[in-house]
Amino acid sequence: MASKKEMLKYSVKDIKLKKGMRVSELVDSMKEMGGFSGQHMADGIDILKRMLGDKNSYNYLSFPADIVSTGLRGALASSVKYFDAIITTCGTFDHDIARAHGGIYSKGTFEVNDNDLLHEGIYRLGNVFIGKDEYGLKVEESFNKIMNYIYTSRDYKKEYSPSELAFEFGKRMTDQGSIIRQAYLNKVPIFTPGIVDGAFGTQLTLFSQDHDFSLNVLKDELALSNLSFDNKTTGALMVGGGISKHHVIWWNQFKGGLDYAIYVTTASQYDGSLSGARLTEAVSWGKIKEKARYVTIDGDATIVLPVMLAAADIV
Repeated sequence: MASKKEMLKYSVKDIKLKKGMRVSELVDSMKEMGGFSGQHMADGIDILKRMLGDKNSYNYLSFPADIVSTGLRGALASSVKYFDAIITTCGTFDHDIARAHGGIYSKGTFEVNDNDLLHEGIYRLGNVFIGKDEYGLKVEESFNKIMNYIYTSRDYKKEYSPSELAFEFGKRMTDQGSIIRQAYLNKVPIFTPGIVDGAFGTQLTLFSQDHDFSLNVLKDELALSNLSFDNKTTGALMVGGGISKHHVIWWNQFKGGLDYAIYVTTASQYDGSLSGARLTEAVSWGKIKEKARYVTIDGDATIVLPVMLAAADIV
């Protein structure tokens, strides 16, 4: 246990706001304010800078699909080039493809009668409203167009891993604000262990019924395994939990754990869920190194992530 003197070593200092402050200046002042999520976010930005500045570190970015339906899609797309791999969910393909091909998502509200939305043909994703024609049909039409290009191309392989398929889609997409497109341009693999859990996965299933096509999910699992063993130092910015977060920490346990880790979540740890689990719990599993630089930030990603990326000059 640390001594009293050590525990009282750092005094809390007040933030001094001024007109025209840069985001980085504000965050720097938050480092000394102490207290709650603000301090954790400032710590997370420091770890993120160190992680991305470590030329020996292989770095992951993981996130669930829901934040792609918001304006964070643009922030994620512009951040791709700073990471070595992405791990996400099937819905990321759904929302990214829909938006890349003209799908319009609208600002809505949590307080609404969902029966009314059903009859009006509007999907609700939290407080984002999506017209049926802006989502399902956009994904289906765009998928079939691109997938048929892939199927009739000279280098068609009959069998693809999810990351290989993401690469092929990114090659044929033109929207520069697309996460999938930016991953292709920057040669960043997108791993999607739950690839069939969404509209994109459903379209893959239907396509396989009358085409010579198969999906090899285990190929990507082996690729993730190799990445863990091939890279002595690894780091991760994990936004939200679920399968995306778990795939990052799961495979990294086989190399002794992550060396850098930042986790942004709104989930509670008191139900024992993976999404609610703080990173310190992952230390007990060997998924994060005991002496790693890591922090859990309790906060809404739509607020925390843009501030973090701006403060770390990830633009």
